[in-house]
Amino acid sequence: MQVRQTVLTALDYAALAPLTSINPNLVLVFAAPAFFTDATAAALARAFPDARRLALSTAGEISSQGVSEQSIVITAIHFERIPFKVASTDFAGVDDSAVAGQRLAEQLRDPGLKAVLLLSQGVAVNGSELIGGVVSVLGKDVPLTGGLAGDYGAFTRTWAMLDDTVSDHLMLAVGFYGDAVQFGHGSFGGWQSFGPARRATRVDGNVLYELDGEPALEIYKRYLGEYAKDLPASGLLFPFAILSHEREETGLIRTLLGVDEAAGSLTLAGDIPLDGYLKLMHASTEALVDGAEAAAEAANLMAGSQGQSLAVLISCIGRKLVMGDRVDEEVEAVGAVFGQNCALTGFYSNGEISPFLDTTECKLHNQTMTITYLAEQA
Repeated sequence: MQVRQTVLTALDYAALAPLTSINPNLVLVFAAPAFFTDATAAALARAFPDARRLALSTAGEISSQGVSEQSIVITAIHFERIPFKVASTDFAGVDDSAVAGQRLAEQLRDPGLKAVLLLSQGVAVNGSELIGGVVSVLGKDVPLTGGLAGDYGAFTRTWAMLDDTVSDHLMLAVGFYGDAVQFGHGSFGGWQSFGPARRATRVDGNVLYELDGEPALEIYKRYLGEYAKDLPASGLLFPFAILSHEREETGLIRTLLGVDEAAGSLTLAGDIPLDGYLKLMHASTEALVDGAEAAAEAANLMAGSQGQSLAVLISCIGRKLVMGDRVDEEVEAVGAVFGQNCALTGFYSNGEISPFLDTTECKLHNQTMTITYLAEQA
């Protein structure tokens, strides 16, 4: 396995030449929405005619150099012993989430399938149902990781690219096959809950109408205080912890996507269990960096390699807002765990997809750093 990478603020065909030296068969691109044009697709096709080319829009780009904005991160990969397959489907809207997952999974299903990287449209999608659709076909034993595309916090329009196709309604997945696959994953938050546990007494999918019988938006505004005037954007700083029926932490976090003043409701980035319990959360930069490091350690322990490897880092836009100018620190912490032989790529997202640390059962996460580690057996 060989990996080459470049980070550009304007697409320059000449700058792609060093990446072609490894004869890549897969090119992963994470970029600001402005790069999703036919001209970008044509430039990538010219540089990498023999590779599958996948791209997703972001809320900030991650590379081995750190975090950048309004840039394009291009990572060229040459697999020597790992067969892979790319699946894609057009996405018809939130009600299509589960079936879209099934369509992707059917394209990848094979006895030799070892892991799947899912790169989803980032708005008007129910991530929990999308994951459920994939798992209903592939089962719970195939690790599934990935994330939802971003658009710099606008939550209005995200983009994907597959080879020559640029679309705002495309979903992508990559399946990795065979015994040469070394695959690890880690997902960790670093947020701390506060306030009382409140019961979700009226829910419709990912829309939360009532907490303890009161309008959810009213309660949320009381907790936010002066931050309430900046909703929905300020909601990224105060996600919800999903608790068990025994009011214990489950590790699931849900971030705010929107508010409905008339209905008094909150739209979250994943399903909310009816009659389940929720708590508000907040975080410090130090805690979030520690969480990123913990995610890297878990992934590295699962599938550490001495050769060239790749780590795909998908971190929530809410973490980026909390850390501000110190956002590079969480990427630096991950890089220190994996070492110089591991290339880093990824993006700030509208949602993260990963199993919990001690199982292959996949969930939609918010406000986490999720890491996918990939290497080849010698």
